[in-house]
Amino acid sequence: MMQQRNRQTIFACGAALLLALSPLSVQAQTTTAPAATGAQSALARLPNFADLAERQGQVVVNISTTQIVKNRMGAQGFPFPFDDDDPMADFFRRFIPRGQQPNVPRESESHSLGSGFIISSDGYILTNAHVVDAADEVVVRLTDRREFNARVVGSDRRTDVAVIKIEAAGLPVAKLGDPEKLRVGEWVAAIGSPFGFENSVTAGIVSAKGRSLPQENYVPFIQTDVAVNPGNSGGPLFNLNGEVVGINSQIYSRSGGFMGLSFAIPIDVAIDVQNQLRATGKVSRGRMGVVIQEVSRELAESFGLAKAEGALVSSVEKDGAAAAAGIEAGDVILRFDGKSVTRSADLPRFVAATRPGSTVKVQIWRKGAPVELNLTVGEIREETASVQSRPKSAAKADREATRLGLAVSELSAEQRDKLGVTGGLVIEDIRNNAVRADLRVGDIILALINKGVTSEVRTLEQFNKLLAPFSKNANITLLVRRGDQQVFITIKGLGD
Repeated sequence: MMQQRNRQTIFACGAALLLALSPLSVQAQTTTAPAATGAQSALARLPNFADLAERQGQVVVNISTTQIVKNRMGAQGFPFPFDDDDPMADFFRRFIPRGQQPNVPRESESHSLGSGFIISSDGYILTNAHVVDAADEVVVRLTDRREFNARVVGSDRRTDVAVIKIEAAGLPVAKLGDPEKLRVGEWVAAIGSPFGFENSVTAGIVSAKGRSLPQENYVPFIQTDVAVNPGNSGGPLFNLNGEVVGINSQIYSRSGGFMGLSFAIPIDVAIDVQNQLRATGKVSRGRMGVVIQEVSRELAESFGLAKAEGALVSSVEKDGAAAAAGIEAGDVILRFDGKSVTRSADLPRFVAATRPGSTVKVQIWRKGAPVELNLTVGEIREETASVQSRPKSAAKADREATRLGLAVSELSAEQRDKLGVTGGLVIEDIRNNAVRADLRVGDIILALINKGVTSEVRTLEQFNKLLAPFSKNANITLLVRRGDQQVFITIKGLGD
C-alpha cells in the first residue's frame, strides 16, 4: 500500500513536470501569474512583528516570586491547620493521639512566574498585582540575563496593577500608547513568559474594547485573541507601532489554558494607578453612594426614555455624595462629568477615576426630562456585605393581588420604621407562577413606575387600583426592596 501511494505521488509530480514543459505551459503561466501576484500582495499586507519583537523585547522582564508557607505538621506528616493561639487548636488536640501531636512549624516554598515591563530607566516596572501579592521574594530577570531582587512599591487589587523597583540604571524603557486610539480588529502582540518560556511573542487582533468582567467594575478591559497563558500575566500588549497599550491580566478558559479570550488592562488606567502608588502608596477613588442597574428596553419604556441607555439608580445611600446632590431612586444617570453613560458598567469606572472632593456635573433623566445636577465626589472605602433577613409580616396574607398572582401583606408600623419606608407590601407567596418576572418571596414592593412617573405603594387596595388601568399585555415596572438593596423589576404582561 505504501509503495502504491508513493507511485501515485511520483506520478502526480511527473504530470506536473510534463505540463510545465508542454506548449500549453505558456498559457498556464499567463493564467496563474495574476493569482500568484494577488497572493504575494495579500502576504505583503500581513503584519510582520519581527522588528517589534527585536526592539521592544528588551523592555520585557521575567518575574519569579517566592512565598514562604508555614505549616504545623503532625507526627505522620499531615498539616495541622491551627496556630497555637487559635481557640480551636486546644479542642482538636483532645482528639489527636499523643504521638501525633503537632510539632514545630515546617516551612515550604511556593513559587510562581509572571512578566512585567520597564517604564523608567532607573528600574520602575509595571506588572499585575496578583503576580507579586504575598510574595516574600521577587526576582526580576532581564533579557541580558542580569537578575535583580525587586522591591514592591505598591499594588492595587481592584485594577490588578502593581509597581516594583529594581536598583539599576540606564535601562531600556517601554513606549506607551493611547488605548483610546485602538480599533477593534487591529493587530496587537504580547511578549511575556508563558509557562516560563521567556520573551515569547504571540499576536492576534483586538476583539473588543471596554469589556466589563464579573467583580471587575473599575477596568474597561481590552479583549484580544492573542495567546496568553500562565506566565504572561503582567506582560505588555503592543500595537503595531511598538507602543504598550495594555497589561495582559486575565484569560477566559474552561481548561485553564488559552481558549481565544484574553483581557488586558488599558495602559492609561495602569499609569494612573502607578502614579498614585508611587506618590502616596495607595490609590484613591471616587464614590457616589448609589446602587445601579442596567436599563433594559422594558425599563426604558417605563421611564419614558427613547432608548435603553444610562445607569438606573435603584437606591441612594443616606449622607452619600449622590444624596447630597439630590439624586433619587428612579433617576437614570445619562452623563457623568461630560462622559456619556451608555451602559451601567460605564458609571463605576467614570466615578472611580475621579478624584475625591472634585465637583462634577451629572445629567439624569427624571420624570420624562433631563436634569443637570452638581455632585461633589466622595471617596470609596472597603465595603463589607451586610445580610438582612426579610421582614416578618404581621400576619400571613390570605389576600391576593389578583392581576399579579401574588399573596401579599402590608408592613406594620414597626417594620416600616425599621426599614425606613413609608409603605410597602411584602410578598408572602407567588401562586401558580403567575408573575413572569424575577420576584421572590420576601421582596417588598415599594413603588410602581409608569412612563417615568413613580407611584408609591402603601396598601393592597391602593396597589390594586394602580394596576387596574393597565391592559393584560402591558408591561409595568416595580421598585422592590430585597434584603438591604433596592432593584427595579419589569413585569411583562399582567394577565387577566
